Amino acid sequence: MKVREIIMVSIFAALTAIGAFIKIPIPYVPFTLQFLFCAIAGIILGPKLGALSQILYVIIGLIGVPVFTEGGGLYYIFKPTFGYLIGFIVAAYVIGKLTSIIKKINFIKVLLCVLSGLFFVYLFGVIHLYIIYNLYMGNIKTIKWAIFYGFVICVGGDLLVSMAASAVSLKLKRVVKFGQEFKY
Repeated sequence: MKVREIIMVSIFAALTAIGAFIKIPIPYVPFTLQFLFCAIAGIILGPKLGALSQILYVIIGLIGVPVFTEGGGLYYIFKPTFGYLIGFIVAAYVIGKLTSIIKKINFIKVLLCVLSGLFFVYLFGVIHLYIIYNLYMGNIKTIKWAIFYGFVICVGGDLLVSMAASAVSLKLKRVVKFGQEFKY
């Protein structure tokens, strides 16, 4: 990896960590700005480096640095919201991959790519939420409950974040010449 790539990956890992502390407490799954930086990382850095920035963020948290919404440490994999963190890795890759194949980029196309990544955040997040409550915590919850508290309550804010990430990325992409070049 080039020094510039290492720096950009580190910056987006740090931004995602900052996003964890910008939160609105709602029941079971707090709303944060982590996905904003995850999506922008995928768009700006591309699939591999975008995912790497999120992997770095998760590793830093798992080794004990309190960069997650509720702290850090290896035990965090047993937190109900850990699935969302895995979803960030997949989302950054998917968003980066989809935006890299767009011939002529615009807001709607980028937004669709971001929403595709958001799907994976919720897929991993809701499944993990359900499994941890039922199998680890022994607190029996239905899949309907997991979908409601893990998706329905949160998705409105994430749709706004997705629009913001798409708009900001289009502006940043013109300033930060990194990865693939877009045609506007």
